[in-house]
Amino acid sequence: MKKLLIPTLLLFVLMLSACGNQSEEGASADNETEDTSSSSETITYESENGAVEVPANPERVVVLSSFAGSLIQLDVNMVGVDSWSKNNPRWEEELGDVEEVTADNIEKIIELDPDLIIGLSNTKNVEKLKEIAPTVTFTYGKEDYLQQHIEIGKLLNKEEEAKKWVEDFKQRAEQAGEDIKEKIGEDATVSVVEKFDKQIYVFGDNWGRGTEIIYQAMGLKMPEKVKEMALEDGYYAISPEVLPEYAGDYLIVSENQEADNSYQETETYQNIPAVQNGQVFEVDANTFYFNDPDTLDYQLETLKEAFLEQT
Repeated sequence: MKKLLIPTLLLFVLMLSACGNQSEEGASADNETEDTSSSSETITYESENGAVEVPANPERVVVLSSFAGSLIQLDVNMVGVDSWSKNNPRWEEELGDVEEVTADNIEKIIELDPDLIIGLSNTKNVEKLKEIAPTVTFTYGKEDYLQQHIEIGKLLNKEEEAKKWVEDFKQRAEQAGEDIKEKIGEDATVSVVEKFDKQIYVFGDNWGRGTEIIYQAMGLKMPEKVKEMALEDGYYAISPEVLPEYAGDYLIVSENQEADNSYQETETYQNIPAVQNGQVFEVDANTFYFNDPDTLDYQLETLKEAFLEQT
């Protein structure tokens, strides 16, 4: 009796196995269909140039502008970035395997097989880029620096994450501003300067280099001369001889290591009250250029430390 039972049980097990395999194959096919469907899902982003169908969950983004820090903060994968972002020493780990590209190198961008391209309104070859992948451009300064991040969040289908960071940043920066003004005085002025090529530049309140944090988020004061000449355009070129006229009680010196910074050794510079009082904070221009969330977080901590820990 037992000998007859064993073959019967084996046949039953084999039948169950076959049915199970068919079910798994069916489930696998369903999953593949779902995965394909998921990867091909799109959303409509209302860009400044009209509606654009973009991936709901982009996985291979090329950034031809200064928005890489927004994608880093929102944890979105990039396969290509601009040279300024690539050369940021703070992003060596995040962008180590990401290709440096320009809008002129269409063939290279095609090789990267992006599913989304992000640029500025003056990015070259936009029509050609649109043939490669959905392409969205932004006009620099059209939105304020925080709203710009929210727009990037909308584009990447991560608006809520972007808004959450913005609210948190505003609270942290406002508190830092109150703490700093309590230490240096409500009326103390701050200038941001940088030597680039043969010119020295002073900056308004929306040209990166910490200006958004210093003047907008923290509410620190800008010298009247800087306000008069640099506020509208965002920056103003001056000669080393007139720098004292634009220098605030505190100087943030954005240092470009490739520039000739010998002006800092001149008698004119050394006689600026902020220099004589030890109220000059030097920062690496390559890490301070942008106003994206990742950079803003870094700038905020750097500036808090500079102002609050000075003797």
